[in-house]
Amino acid sequence: MAKTNPFDFIQQVRSEAAKVTWPTRKETMITTAMVFVMVVLASIFFLVVDQAIGWGVRSVILGLGS
Repeated sequence: MAKTNPFDFIQQVRSEAAKVTWPTRKETMITTAMVFVMVVLASIFFLVVDQAIGWGVRSVILGLGS
């Protein structure tokens, strides 16, 4: 690997950082809102699945016990 002096390294870093496309405030807000919506949907889904599995297990255990 070729060694680079610190000045060249800093220039390369600045050059690469200039190529980054940063999201706008609106894009950030929309993305954040979508993440929250997906978290709520996933939470509801797993709550329903957990309740259904719990009901199934309870009915099997209580059904076998009697």
